[in-house]
Amino acid sequence: MTEISKDKGQFHNAVTEAWSKNWLVPVVLLMLRQWSSYGYELMEKMAAFGLNAMNAGTFYRTLRQMEKDGMVSSSWNTSEAGPARRMYSITAAGEAYLKFWAESLDQYQKMMDNFFQLYTGQSTQEKKGDEQ
Repeated sequence: MTEISKDKGQFHNAVTEAWSKNWLVPVVLLMLRQWSSYGYELMEKMAAFGLNAMNAGTFYRTLRQMEKDGMVSSSWNTSEAGPARRMYSITAAGEAYLKFWAESLDQYQKMMDNFFQLYTGQSTQEKKGDEQ
């Protein structure tokens, strides 16, 4: 493997890790918006968003920090057979954070669309004509 290939691989791994960490909080909040859940179950469902390589320690530290920040609440569920498990739910602050994140992504998506229109040399009208 050449040095350039190694550097690209290391860069890709670093970008993937940063991407995963940046998306962890909003994706967890999005999932908790649909249903309350246990940490382990949340980790399993993260794979649907491409975040399946998350370190369990990082994941649980993030959940604890989200709870300290007031975005999620948790309680011990002892109703099922087996050991007690911590059940997480989204809070009003978590809903507000998720709304802010979604609005920010909408603005970012518009910026990315403009970038690629300039990059490819296509105007919005040309692109719409191609889709029809």
